[in-house]
Amino acid sequence: MAIDIPGHAGGLQRPPDGRRGVPVPEGFPAARSQDGHSRSGPSRGARRGRLRLRLELAAVLVATAVLYLWNLGASDWANAFYSAAAQAGSQDWTAWFFGSSDAANSITVDKPPASLWIMGLSVRFFGLSSWSVLVPEALMGVATAWLLYLAVRRAAGPAAADSLLAHRAGLLAAVVLAITPVAALMFRFNNPDALLVLLMTAAGYATLRSIQDGKVRWLVLAGVLLGFGFLTKQLQVLLVLPGFAVAYFVAAPEGIGRRLLRLAAAGAAMVAAAGWWLLAVELTPANLRPYIGGSQNNSIIELTLGYNGLGRLSGDETGSVGGGNGWGVPGPLRMFSSEFGGQIAWLLPSVLILAAGLLWVGRRAPRTDGVRASVIMWGSWVLVTGLVFSFMAGIIHPYYAVALAPGIAGLAGLGGVLLWQHRRQPAAALLLAAAVAAAASMGFALLGTTSAYGPWLRWFVLAAGLAGAAGVLFGRYLSFRVMQRTTAVLAVAASLAGPLAFSLSTAAAVHSGAIVSAGPATSAGGFRPGGPAAAGQGNPLRNGANPNGPGGTGANPNGPGGTASGTGANINGPGGTSRQAGGMGGLLGATSPSAQLVTALRSDASRYTWAAAVVGSNNAAGYQLATQLPVMPVGGFNGTDPSPSLGGFQDLVAQGKIHYFIAGGTMRSTSGSDAASQIAQWVAATFPAQSIGGTTVYALVS
Repeated sequence: MAIDIPGHAGGLQRPPDGRRGVPVPEGFPAARSQDGHSRSGPSRGARRGRLRLRLELAAVLVATAVLYLWNLGASDWANAFYSAAAQAGSQDWTAWFFGSSDAANSITVDKPPASLWIMGLSVRFFGLSSWSVLVPEALMGVATAWLLYLAVRRAAGPAAADSLLAHRAGLLAAVVLAITPVAALMFRFNNPDALLVLLMTAAGYATLRSIQDGKVRWLVLAGVLLGFGFLTKQLQVLLVLPGFAVAYFVAAPEGIGRRLLRLAAAGAAMVAAAGWWLLAVELTPANLRPYIGGSQNNSIIELTLGYNGLGRLSGDETGSVGGGNGWGVPGPLRMFSSEFGGQIAWLLPSVLILAAGLLWVGRRAPRTDGVRASVIMWGSWVLVTGLVFSFMAGIIHPYYAVALAPGIAGLAGLGGVLLWQHRRQPAAALLLAAAVAAAASMGFALLGTTSAYGPWLRWFVLAAGLAGAAGVLFGRYLSFRVMQRTTAVLAVAASLAGPLAFSLSTAAAVHSGAIVSAGPATSAGGFRPGGPAAAGQGNPLRNGANPNGPGGTGANPNGPGGTASGTGANINGPGGTSRQAGGMGGLLGATSPSAQLVTALRSDASRYTWAAAVVGSNNAAGYQLATQLPVMPVGGFNGTDPSPSLGGFQDLVAQGKIHYFIAGGTMRSTSGSDAASQIAQWVAATFPAQSIGGTTVYALVS
């Protein structure tokens, strides 16, 4: 590799007879023939060494799988909004292609459908269950850790990808990713973020392969992967694009002109990979496809640029029920706030220090240096994504921070191992020691936001981290190998103990609803470097909690004569024990219908297109998952989409396509359509109310 690392073999061994050798792990000598010359194949010791490295990698991936799969079914439907869409896609191919909320194709979810394609196929093949919905997400987490290992390993030793040094760097990166609390949360959950992170990490690996191998197909593949990332969560995938492009332009071996042409080819591949689906949606007549949820004009372009695009930055999101101010004040310290800190901030300052250290140590490396390219790519990933998340004024939730995890883990693995190799250089030792001390300090502060672990852990983290930092700083004066190993163990333990504890707590907890957070419950105010928590700035919806507190009443969307009684969201999903009364009324958590209501909805279901209609997608999701019948989510996720209009709903009722209208749901937005409210008021004024299993419903047919 371009950075000279003492003791690192690197490169390909070329025996005297001119034949090309094979990469040999550090510490494993090449095999020799009887005449003393090296043979082209690896020795028995080298083979054993490679087997050991593979077993270590397998152990990390198996441990990651256990962390992400353990007790997975306890979260039941997790985010029922997406589980219901997966159920719909398993029953109807049109619903699968467009990402409809229901199999009768009234409206889509407010995201593109790529993540639903995977879940829908899983449900179609294995049947509807929490495992068929959530296992693909966990496997995506394992695949992401593996791809990150491969990417970091190649950067740490591109010419000898099986070297011990490169292996350790990749392994550390995979471990850091696996135990990042927000990653442990989202790879056990069914939001689109799991697939998004997997695709971005795969694109990062492909970009580094293209830089090192000089082959354009890897760069084009990166573009395709980013295009499918767009079909997962739209414009968010573009946050990693600057780092990828700059890294390739700086470090690729070709001339400037060819680099620009290849970047253009990758951009075209990205547009094609995303554009085919957008074009299909736009060219399909509106009466032959579902309404585009999250838009006010039934347009995927509006959804892309508005509600899921620029509106997230400015806060101007028509139909939204609240901007980012409910989850941390926009500003440079948002990622360290009580809402985000425990999710992602454990190693954030440290990896920025490590990145600076790598750039300094490799300052004289050639332009094509793989380490520098990786620092540019991972570092830009962290900086651009972190800054956008910090300052965006629109909707943002703590779990969005999972998008930072691969960048942070990549820098941690690469910087931690390579600067350790250079620790006898004063600058490298100083920066590595500063990174360890920063990780220990962050761990001490973040562990102080909860009493879940007792004070001993945070004090251990601080003491071990400071001791490890001191060992790194003064290690060049200590020649004892046991002291060096002790220093390394203390540094790693202090850096990872906090996030590991939070991740284990995350795996042990039940998470359901639209808004979830990793780790144990934090104290009021939590860790907020920017000062005390401002009034109303805490996270009121942690793990699906009722934001109005027990007994909250919420607004009645049905007007006079309507009622939201009995339709509050069950925050633990179907089969849970805690029921929300009023409050957000199913906006952020699925309902848990009674057995009597399920029986009524299933009665003569074949006569109707929709077994029921109800305001809000999460309200509809609970009924749909319980009955496995189409339930119309009037107004989409927030109840503020004009789908259907009052006239359109009245036509469907006149045609006998909807059996029941279920009271409940609520709207908090001052923008967007009020069609759902008009429909609820019309139903309440036109049809007699009845109670089934404690829920108020209206039979829309005689």
